[in-house]
Amino acid sequence: MTTTVMITGAGSGFGKLASIALAGRGHEVIATTETDAQADALRTEAPQLTVERVDITGDDVTKVSAWDIDVLINNAGAGQTGPMADVPIERVRRLFEVNVFGTLAVTQHVLKGMVAKGSGRVIIVSSIAGVLSAPTFGPYAMTKHALEAMGKAMRAELAPLGVDVTLLNPGPYQTGFNDRMAESMWEWFGASSINASASDMFRSFGEMVTNGQMDPAEVAQRMVELTEADTTTENNFVPPEIRELAAGALGG
Repeated sequence: MTTTVMITGAGSGFGKLASIALAGRGHEVIATTETDAQADALRTEAPQLTVERVDITGDDVTKVSAWDIDVLINNAGAGQTGPMADVPIERVRRLFEVNVFGTLAVTQHVLKGMVAKGSGRVIIVSSIAGVLSAPTFGPYAMTKHALEAMGKAMRAELAPLGVDVTLLNPGPYQTGFNDRMAESMWEWFGASSINASASDMFRSFGEMVTNGQMDPAEVAQRMVELTEADTTTENNFVPPEIRELAAGALGG
């Protein structure tokens, strides 16, 4: 059945791949991007998509209330690494603005239409970091843990109203996102940092996460499957064994 799917953060990575894949399967796709430049580039590359600029942290998020959305894929997100004792608090606030408050804001606007018609699905892109945390990845994991709480509460609250909510938990995939996130701490971390003596360990851990990343098409395919599924589970790990593998690597 053809559905109207809105995907945030569709200018690159998982969102872009899933948008194109869903449109190829006959769905109407509203692919949203943070900036006008990203929107223009995506329109040129994928004219089969309806592309809109929606900065989920800004006022233009309100316009989505007027759209008839069957499935919302909350994919937009930001990353930041660094030890919790040192990470600049303004960077953590920015992470929460995008990953948590922005995601909640756009979801609330879309839900107005879903609840009114008594049907819909919200797919929240969490992470393996939503259920596990690790050195230097604490800031990012904090926001994804918050999304886990949001998604699980919403799943119970909205099911009686006909709206399904599910969480997608990818491991490390080669989109460039993890590489940029791993490098972000070195923009400000240095010899005067509280955790300066652990610099070598922190750099090694970042390299461990970014080495051997997987094909992001696997996550895009899971987004397609969740969009089209009759029912969903609360969490969906990609690959399925990532939770156990990551826990083992962390000594858990």
